[in-house]
Amino acid sequence: MSALDFTPATQLELSRFVAENAQDGRRTLCPVGGRTALQYGYSAPAPGTYVSLGQLNKLVDYPARDMTITVEAGIRIDALQQALAVERQRLPIDIPQRERATLGGALATNTSGPRRFGHGTFRDYVIGISAVDAEGRLFKAGGRVVKNVAGYDICKLLVGSRGTLAIVTQVTLKLRPLPETSAQLWMTIDSFPAIEQRLERLLTSQARPAAIEVLNPAAAALIVRSARCELPVDAPVLCIGVEGSAREVDWQLETLTQELSTTGLQECRRVREHEADRIWEALTEFQTCADDPLTFEANLRPSQCMEFARRATQLGVAVQVHAGNGLVVGQLLEEAATIDKTTAVLNELRGLARVHGGNLVVLHCDAQWKSHLPMCGDPEPSWGLMKQLKQKLDPHGLLNPGRFVDGAMSL
Repeated sequence: MSALDFTPATQLELSRFVAENAQDGRRTLCPVGGRTALQYGYSAPAPGTYVSLGQLNKLVDYPARDMTITVEAGIRIDALQQALAVERQRLPIDIPQRERATLGGALATNTSGPRRFGHGTFRDYVIGISAVDAEGRLFKAGGRVVKNVAGYDICKLLVGSRGTLAIVTQVTLKLRPLPETSAQLWMTIDSFPAIEQRLERLLTSQARPAAIEVLNPAAAALIVRSARCELPVDAPVLCIGVEGSAREVDWQLETLTQELSTTGLQECRRVREHEADRIWEALTEFQTCADDPLTFEANLRPSQCMEFARRATQLGVAVQVHAGNGLVVGQLLEEAATIDKTTAVLNELRGLARVHGGNLVVLHCDAQWKSHLPMCGDPEPSWGLMKQLKQKLDPHGLLNPGRFVDGAMSL
């Protein structure tokens, strides 16, 4: 039976549809927005119905003086940011494919990018949520007041749940001011150990970077090509992003240049204005490059990221490190486009991440490979609790079954 599409015009219509489905038929449901993350997780049987939230895209309430906004979950990220920019405000989370991605989808996958270091993730900005559970019941958590912390934090629970616990319909967000300008310091450095020394120096820096990115030459070349910039890429790159008023940005660039200009530095460029905007975008989009056979994300201790990046580089992986957060995004290039080569590379890198208290998950790969790869990484102690939670909130397994931890534990 082929999947159907259902596009509700209101939250109430969605609630009625899900309730009727739970009582009669019990087709499996896959909530979708811009469909930019359908490749995440394990391959599962085609859902009975794709529930598209594309029409739930209204701006519900925007008290700009309170620096909060309430919107429906189907709003596109670029439309949301454009509405906020009118009031010189923003949601400071880097979300790739923003012209397609919706707020609900980005929240469900807990998407973030380079500014995660300076500004945090969705869990720092979601203060209220409305959602429909697997039985069709519309419920709310949190509110429009930033200090509202009563009861269980359902908001944080739904962030990153990949649509497996409930269908998010409306979100209230905390906002930040839009900076006057931004820039990057692009530094090519002899080796990863030399970059590690500079990362340690940043711990006592007077500057306050919004992003600290490390790129190996392969990743740097991809970033520069995507941004249409002419920057050096013949050595590992330390790219530091700063934001604020023009005066603040100038001061931070000068301070960082003085603090980090020690031995091993090959070249240092200051990237500003339109070039800087294109670099921000290229850094954000790196995780979604679909031309390569596989993209992964590893998490480990920040102090071990340079060792991981060095080994990944030796294995022919293009590597972007969110160095302040302990996250590494890697792209396996075309020469690794066989399942045997891919498995060998991933097994070694996953083992290295596990040694340092982390894990490695696959963000994107050929659909035929999914059954051969641990898409969610090695088993974690929390998986049993997560599966129990899924069974409690969705006892009949109607919402995105088999795509997340429940799929991993059934293998």
